[in-house]
Amino acid sequence: MQQAKRPVSAALAGPYGHPFHPILVTVPIGAWVASLVFDIASHIVGNPGFLTQGSVWLIAIGVIGALLAAVAGFLDLLAIPTGTRAFRTGLIHMSLNLVIVGAYIGNFFWRYAGYGHPGSVAIGQLVLSAVSLAALAVSGYLGGKLAYRYGVRVAEETTQTEGYRPRHRPSLSS
Repeated sequence: MQQAKRPVSAALAGPYGHPFHPILVTVPIGAWVASLVFDIASHIVGNPGFLTQGSVWLIAIGVIGALLAAVAGFLDLLAIPTGTRAFRTGLIHMSLNLVIVGAYIGNFFWRYAGYGHPGSVAIGQLVLSAVSLAALAVSGYLGGKLAYRYGVRVAEETTQTEGYRPRHRPSLSS
């Protein structure tokens, strides 16, 4: 269990108790949620061209961010002992994320082929984004399970207890 809490490479995965993967995943999650919002909004506004173009680039930003997060996540996976529930959960989490990134790469090229089209995002592209985002929510649940249930790359409880000790305040009479 101690092995899963220590980084394989602190320079690439983050130091003990401060992994980089959780902060890096905010980029693709935010970009892909925003792209879906732009997709939906493109069906509501009168001039959707800027929204459809923005959505394409948000998808690209998300893919780049996901690839960076994947490097740190893979290093975290390498720290987990094989043959454990945590390792199996990590493999499923990683595999699902690879499928999701592949779907977004496909969605990017599908959209880029019609880039500059002034109309709303095609329904098929919107559905692909929505399904991909739903899969991302499942993967996020698994990532949360790795951190919050199995404690992967989370500081040991003995380290965590320091945050709950009362601070010593010197008295005025001392």
